[in-house]
Amino acid sequence: LIVLFLGTFVSSLVLSFVLTKIVRDHATRRGWVVAPGQDRHLHSLALPRLGGMAIVLSFLLALTMSLLLAKYLEPVASLSLKPLMTILPPALLIFVLGICDDVYTLGPVWKFSVEAVAAAMLFAGGLRIFNLPLLFGAHRFSWFTGLLLTIVWVIAITNAFNLIDGLDGLAAGSALFSTFVAFVVALLGKLSLISLITLSLAGSILGFLRYNFNPATIFLGDCGSLFIGFMLSSLALYGTEKAPTIIAVSIPLVSFGLPILETSLSVVRRFISGKPVFTADRQHIHHKLLDRGLSHRQVVIVLYGVSAMFALLSLFLLWPTGSTIGLVLAVLGTGIWMGVQHLGYPEFGEIRRIAQRTIEQRHILVNNLAIRRATEELKVAQSLSEITQILMAAFTANDFDAFELRTERVAARYGMRVVGESSRYRFLWRKSQHSRCADLEKAWSLRLDLLSPSNQRCGEFTIFRTYAHRDLQLDINLLTAAFATALANAVERATIQEQEFLTSAEKTMLVPAQAG
Repeated sequence: LIVLFLGTFVSSLVLSFVLTKIVRDHATRRGWVVAPGQDRHLHSLALPRLGGMAIVLSFLLALTMSLLLAKYLEPVASLSLKPLMTILPPALLIFVLGICDDVYTLGPVWKFSVEAVAAAMLFAGGLRIFNLPLLFGAHRFSWFTGLLLTIVWVIAITNAFNLIDGLDGLAAGSALFSTFVAFVVALLGKLSLISLITLSLAGSILGFLRYNFNPATIFLGDCGSLFIGFMLSSLALYGTEKAPTIIAVSIPLVSFGLPILETSLSVVRRFISGKPVFTADRQHIHHKLLDRGLSHRQVVIVLYGVSAMFALLSLFLLWPTGSTIGLVLAVLGTGIWMGVQHLGYPEFGEIRRIAQRTIEQRHILVNNLAIRRATEELKVAQSLSEITQILMAAFTANDFDAFELRTERVAARYGMRVVGESSRYRFLWRKSQHSRCADLEKAWSLRLDLLSPSNQRCGEFTIFRTYAHRDLQLDINLLTAAFATALANAVERATIQEQEFLTSAEKTMLVPAQAG
């Protein structure tokens, strides 16, 4: 059996090494190459992208030779080919889909539809998700729910490996680690045929990687990345039938950690930023690492290390105990959190800000209520002194350090008659009596122009805040909407009343002079 396993791996490796060179040279002569045409493309030369053909051919040839040889070996004389007959037809369908996408660039609807058909073929052959013990215990799903979950799983994993195919050797190398995990699980589970399949796939990937590692001379292409992703998702489904549930569910998820993480990050950040989920961009993990100054090879080696870590952690789950699962989850959670923080995605910084505001929501509510209360009080304020008292009460407890109220000369008109004009008014309030006006010049400020209902400018209100790392615990929309309107109305009302008072005082002083 060991000789058979070793022969399978070596034969697929040699076949892939030879066939990749043949496919590369033939595609180059025929002009079947892709030139760098977008910002996210990192290659500078036109290269063929049909490397998946060499992988699939070497995989099939090596596996066929191994199965023929297995007939003459007693330990595997009764080897059942049913798993292969279940996996191989839909896998070849995915391979044809990948070739069409490499040649004609298919849309996501076409790709997902064919992948769903391939997943349904697996389901019909008995490879399906029938329960999720980590979430629902021993509850078994109906056939329809199982079909939907199987389709989602196959589409997700198949496209996850396609998504990370952005650097020379990245997708193939990451898949190699996942294939190694699948082989170990199959070997320990005494699944001889699955072991042969994984060894054939691993040897084919490794032989191809000789030409795909930076600087690459041929690309994996969608025909390769989709085929590899589909094969790994299928092998994981076969494990759910033959392994304990905790192993069957957890190990594939962890061993596919890098492509799953990349896919999840891409979907979430595009959703947060309001971009179409299927739009290509230059914000993938490998792009972020390149932007931090790492070379092409350094990024690939770093991500190989990440894939190896995921693979190693998944193997710990072969002996599932409470402490083992807890340790794996703790290491995974800490590593992913630190990695995402290091990459510096602005979308996740915004999520962190929202979470912080949720924690501090009580303080925000208190400050917002103070502004709302001031808005209501300003509606009945009759003098500038009342207005300033209301403003001081509202801004004493919030995060602003000072405010300034200025009024303009306002003409109050009754019909066509001008009653009078008020003098300018300025009031400056500072939260700290030790702060100086010079400090406010270095502060952050927001100026609100006060416009009366008659659209006259009656003044301006400016708020100041020193620059700080602490977020502003106030909804700024409250200041720019109802509060600004109420303040403008109050200022106009107080100014007009002051004008009427001054006019009446002038008339009172003039009457005795006229009588004399």
